[in-house]
Amino acid sequence: MKLTLNILLLVAAIVVWGCQQQDQRVMMAEDVKSDNLAVNIVTKPVIHAFSWVTGEGLEIDRAVTYTNKDGFMELEIQGHNRAFNPIRFEYKVEWLDKSGLTIETTASKWLTWSAAAKAPFTIRAVAPRTSAVDFRMNTRKIPN
Repeated sequence: MKLTLNILLLVAAIVVWGCQQQDQRVMMAEDVKSDNLAVNIVTKPVIHAFSWVTGEGLEIDRAVTYTNKDGFMELEIQGHNRAFNPIRFEYKVEWLDKSGLTIETTASKWLTWSAAAKAPFTIRAVAPRTSAVDFRMNTRKIPN
C-alpha cells in the first residue's frame, strides 16, 4: 500500500512539473514542439529509444524583449532541440502596436531556421518600427 502511494505521488509530481507553461506569444506547431512525455523521468528512457527512429521536437525556454537605444523593440527567443537529429522549420514574427494590431511590413515573412541536434538555439529579431510594443511568433514545418 505504501509503495503504491509513493508511486502515485511520484507520478503526480511529474505531471505537475511537466505542465509548465511557455510564453503564450510564441506558438509552436504540434509537429515542431516537443511532447511533455519526452522530458518525463519515468518515460524518458523509452521515449529516447523511440526518438532515435522518430525524433522529438523543439521547446521554447524563454522569450525576452527589450527596447534598444534607438527605440526599436528587440526579441530573443531561447529554446532547445531535444531530438537526436537537427530540425528545420520556419518561423514568422509579427510585431504589434499598442492597440494590439499587426504592424504591416515586408519584413514579416516566413524565415527558415535549423536547430542542431540536442542543442540550444536562439532566434533574434528587431521590430521594423519604434511603434512596436509586443510581438507574436508562429512556427511551422517546412512545406515540401
